Formats: sequence, C-alpha cells, structure tokens
Amino acid sequence: MVFRPLWTPYLRDMAKPTAAPLGDLSTYERYHFERDGFAHAVYRKGAGPAVLVLTEMPGISAQVLGFADRVVSLGCTAVLPDMFGEAGRELLQANRLRTIAYAARTMARACISREFSAFALGKSSPIVGWLRSLVEHEHARCGGPGVGVVGMCFTGGFALAMATDPRVLAPVLSQPSLPFGISARHKRSIDCSDSDLATVSGRCSKEGLRVLGLRFKGDPHVTAERFHYLKEKLGEGFIAVEIPQAARHPDGALPQAHSVLTNDLIDEPGQPTRDALDQVLALFRERLLEPTLREQSAV
Repeated sequence: MVFRPLWTPYLRDMAKPTAAPLGDLSTYERYHFERDGFAHAVYRKGAGPAVLVLTEMPGISAQVLGFADRVVSLGCTAVLPDMFGEAGRELLQANRLRTIAYAARTMARACISREFSAFALGKSSPIVGWLRSLVEHEHARCGGPGVGVVGMCFTGGFALAMATDPRVLAPVLSQPSLPFGISARHKRSIDCSDSDLATVSGRCSKEGLRVLGLRFKGDPHVTAERFHYLKEKLGEGFIAVEIPQAARHPDGALPQAHSVLTNDLIDEPGQPTRDALDQVLALFRERLLEPTLREQSAV
C-alpha cells in the first residue's frame, strides 16, 4: 500500500496550469446585421480598429469571449458574429453528456446549412460574403488602417477567404478544420475557392500580407498536409505555428489537442500555446495599431 496524504489532491489542483480566461457575454453590446441574404446577431465590445473573432464549434463560449477580451485590452474592437450555437452557453461546468449532445446537434445543423461548405473542395463557404460585408461595416464604424480576423476550427478557413478584401490586414487561421478530412484530397485543401486563394496569394506577394496559421501537431482535424498546401500556395506569406501535443492543457476537452487559443491554452509565459497567442496579438498590434501611432507621432 502506498500512503497518500489527505492533502495530495489539493496540491495537484494547485499545480494545475492556468487555463484560458473566461469572458462574460453581458459585457458586449448586441446588434442585428443583415446582408446578402443572411442575417445574424453580432456582439461587439471595445474601441479602436475592428477584429472579427469567428467562434469555434459549438458557439460563442466563455473562453472565446475571454480571447475577445484580450483583443479589447490590446486597444481594438472585438466583433463576434453569432453564426451557430447558443452564444454565451457555459460548457465547462455543464453535464458532459449534455455538452456532447449539444455540440453534435450544432455541428450537424451547420454541416447541412446552406451557409457553410463543410465537405466541398475548392469552395469558399457562402457565409463568407456576409462576413466581408461585416468587415466593410465595422471598418467604416471603427476606423483605423484596416481590420483583423481570427477564425477558429470550423471558421478557420473563413479568415483566409475574407482576406480577398483589402481591408483585412491581419488574418489568423487557428486550427482551420474545413473541409473535413474524409480523403487525401480533403486533407490537402482548405475551404477557400481557387480564385479567392489566388487573390490572397497576390496580396501576399505584392502587399506583404501575412497569414498566420496555428495548429497542434498530430491534430486529426487539421493535418500537416493542409499547412503544407497553404505554404505552397502563399509562400512566405503563410506563417505556420505548429505546437507539440505535449504542450496542451491537461484539461483539454478532446483526446488530442485542438483549440490553440481557448480550450488547450496554457495561459502562462513561456508556454508554446501562450507564445502562439502572443504572436496573434502582436500581429494585430503591428498591422492595426502601430500604423496609427506612427501617423500621430509624425504630426
């Protein structure tokens, strides 16, 4: 028999790595945005250039809001379109079976929705047109040199397709998971049309646009082949950040690490996931905030 002091579980909890921060939906204002045959609620908070935060499955969670709060603290306006799921639904404390059922229902509805292309090859999801209109609307409202976009998981590739708009200056693809990897061709692809991808590639070579991609190595939903494909198409314009599975948070919800900026984040300096988060925020700072500061200092 091995003797374990009664306080051992408490020491284990004290040593647990810091998880991603949680945000509060009630601190965001809500408005309705309708364009191009689509209509969704949009949540926004902050001041300064707009950064669209496109939620991962199964919807705008407290952790996604926690990331958006960091965008606000940076000096930007966080804009969260509510495209699926129940915004603000708490998942971390919910019954596990109910959470799985909720996620499965949300995913199934999204996969059959006319707004999304979950399996198609060489095609941008129809909702991207609505999102580009939202970019135009928020840029006019918030000002600044341009707009940032971060897509996560199901919406990861949306940020790439949206970068055809010259107002998008800082696109981030966090664990882009579409199209689902049902074949070798699907794994070596992303949910962006050939024409959209060619436009973004042109912006990379002519304007110095940089597309930041984040993934965990070994993530079955975001294969290495997808990042190789993006590197071939975008060249030096694609910055790949690939994190070892061992760097995940131990309380991650999936068997293998997936969500870089939320569920699998260890929010401590020096951690690979925190370094990836800091790289995202640095991109927003460099492309959206520093140009304005340079202009003001030159006056």
